[in-house]
Amino acid sequence: MSSPHVLVVDDEADIRALIQDILGDEGYGVTVAADAEEARSARAEHKFDLILLDIWMPDTDGITLLREWSDAGEMNCPVVIMSGHGTVDTAVEATRLGALDFVEKPLSLAKLLRTVEAALESAGRQSRAAINLLPSLLAPVGRSEVMQALRDRVQQYARHDGSVLFSGEPGTGRGAFARYMHALSRRTGEPLTSLTAASVTESNAEEQLLGREDGDEIMAGVIERASDGTLVIDELSDLPGSAQKLLLGVIEDGRFIRVGGSLPVKLDARIVATVGADVDALIEAGRLRRDLVAQLSMLSLRVPPLRQYSEDVPELLTYYVDKLVDAEGLTFRRFSVAAQNRLRNYPWPDNVRELKHLVRRLLLSGSGEDIALDDVEAEISAVASVNEPLVKQDLLALPLREAREHFERSYLQQQLVLCDGKVGQLAKRVGMERTHLYRKLRSLGVDFKSVGSEDT
Repeated sequence: MSSPHVLVVDDEADIRALIQDILGDEGYGVTVAADAEEARSARAEHKFDLILLDIWMPDTDGITLLREWSDAGEMNCPVVIMSGHGTVDTAVEATRLGALDFVEKPLSLAKLLRTVEAALESAGRQSRAAINLLPSLLAPVGRSEVMQALRDRVQQYARHDGSVLFSGEPGTGRGAFARYMHALSRRTGEPLTSLTAASVTESNAEEQLLGREDGDEIMAGVIERASDGTLVIDELSDLPGSAQKLLLGVIEDGRFIRVGGSLPVKLDARIVATVGADVDALIEAGRLRRDLVAQLSMLSLRVPPLRQYSEDVPELLTYYVDKLVDAEGLTFRRFSVAAQNRLRNYPWPDNVRELKHLVRRLLLSGSGEDIALDDVEAEISAVASVNEPLVKQDLLALPLREAREHFERSYLQQQLVLCDGKVGQLAKRVGMERTHLYRKLRSLGVDFKSVGSEDT
């Protein structure tokens, strides 16, 4: 029996050569193609048992080539997509067109061989494509220990079916982690339904959540539309009080009755909610029901702000450049090392969402191939708000003297709060002579009298 014959389609010569050497050493026959035209010619001359197809190619991208083969009825062997990054739309389209699996760049040789073996064994069983492909493409980007640990936790939670509460600052990607978890779960083939909590009002809460019956006509609510799948509630604290009470009752009872109906409908959706970073403060402020939080946080995850894993910023920049070029047709530009380094040290007060918007503006506004440090500086604010927490202030945008004053002001204000406004205690805490400390507080405009007593 002859060895399987693999076609490798990739515009990078080093990648082609590497895969050819690895698969050749394993006994596979290998043909390489640098672009879509060479791939078409190779398929016209040979019958292949497997195709490894890169997405990003200069003439015709991999998805377009895959669609061409699918439309022509030429998907007669498994296709494995190769890419450094993918998007949700790309994943869905590749799956629909028949792609079986996904290999991430830079290539792991062990993963490549496992994928090739599995793909050859799975020939003719391509219905597994969605299960294999979507989780890889939906996985949040980042190689830092923080992100790896978070992905591992999401993968663990995906195996269970309890409610999950994702907490974190706005813009951290809590919704992306919810979608990733759904793609990994047993419900992956069922609906992923999203509800923006702010769209629910006191007057429409029942219909939005539970649906309505009017004779034989049934209008399903969001809970019913998510049946067998996952319901993601975005910003739980924006739900009005009546809606929170209603949701709590449904979760506790495991069933609900539509408005105007009489028969109970079983709750069969996994409920996932996102909420702000300080859950306790939201509860104390009356914006969240404690009992609802207890029900939803059977499993809970905190998604960290971007400033806590800033080493992933260069990879995120590359990811969003590729994504926006692909999805919006923007002109490709590359971030210089100096620009990347500057953004690694930027505090990102609006987190990953801010990074994505910044990349879009830089792709739209520039004409050069490279995005330089000056381009970045022109886009980010040069003045940090003194009202922002210190960790969110962009001190690198300021001259040394101003940056030092910002730091000292924020540092002493926070320390003063910890000392209940007592300057004597503050002097001991920060290691300064008391008279000098008074002068420093006045020069920085810190109103220590408004915080508390200045007695020791």
